Amino acid sequence: MKRLLLCTDGSTYAQSSYRYGAWFAKQGGASIDVLYVSDSRDEVIAETTDLSGSIGLGTSESLLKKLVEVEHEQAKRNHQQAKLILADAQQAIANHGVKSIQLLHKTGFLIDHLETLEANADLIVIGKQGESANSTLEHLGTNADRIVRSSTKPCLVTPQEFVPIERLLVAYDGSSTGKSMLTFLANIPGLHHLEIHLLMAARAESDITTTECIAEAVSLLHQAGIKPVITILPEEPEKSISQYAREQDISLLLIGAYSHRSILHTAIDSTTIQLLRSSQIPVLLFR
Repeated sequence: MKRLLLCTDGSTYAQSSYRYGAWFAKQGGASIDVLYVSDSRDEVIAETTDLSGSIGLGTSESLLKKLVEVEHEQAKRNHQQAKLILADAQQAIANHGVKSIQLLHKTGFLIDHLETLEANADLIVIGKQGESANSTLEHLGTNADRIVRSSTKPCLVTPQEFVPIERLLVAYDGSSTGKSMLTFLANIPGLHHLEIHLLMAARAESDITTTECIAEAVSLLHQAGIKPVITILPEEPEKSISQYAREQDISLLLIGAYSHRSILHTAIDSTTIQLLRSSQIPVLLFR
């Protein structure tokens, strides 16, 4: 892992994403690109629209001039806000030991810049909710929802509060996405000291497909020196994963998103979204 793309809006959730992003960067020896996107729709109007037609021929030139000045002032405030938020993020991340940090300021919508900026990133980091955070914790913000649906890279969705990561749970289903999660773990030695749990939902432990999937996963992890705690639970993956995470005091969940081969029969997209909404720990999603 060489580079993280951390998306911030300066909100409360963004503050914890700085710590989680710094933690991952340190484990992988990676740099962090911090991205802030200003909603510049007002600026666009000021720069591209002929206002004379919209307010009538009789309107004085002085009024037009004042309208443009107001919108230019809004653009200046947006840039100043971006500068302050990015500087705060840089300081917070640097305080947690990351030295290589690049600040990026874009205008428009976050999702519009994702394809270009994620090309050089190995991991996307974003808060579960944004500056318009819902009062309930079981809610996924608009930007986070769009990012996890659109990104081709692993996405770390972080909760409001930072908790040190000590135990990690992999929700495994034997799919190519599941194998990508194991490869991710194997390739980052900084994660090997964690207590790693491998959970698979199945009809029966003796099911031959389940047995083969588990054996393959254990073999891959053993090659990296990882000795996981293996657990096979009955179906109902959403309930099983959530309950297991609470009982084992798991501090990071890895799960596949929108896999064609779901964890048995429950559609993975609905399972993933519901886990994201209900989870109070960071969730790392793979495609």
